Amino acid sequence: MTVIDLIVTLVVVGVALWAVNNYLPMDGKIKSILNVVVVILVVLWLLRGFGVMGDLGSVRLGG
Repeated sequence: MTVIDLIVTLVVVGVALWAVNNYLPMDGKIKSILNVVVVILVVLWLLRGFGVMGDLGSVRLGG
């Protein structure tokens, strides 16, 4: 992952989230949940991209 790829991806995600927040009529609670989910996904993507976290396919949920 290059720095340019990182910046472009973060800008695209940010603009998309801004557009959803400003132009789609939704309840405030749903927008807040959407914002939190997007931020968590971006943080996980960054951690995986920088090699801090391993492959997410090896994570097992449940028993």
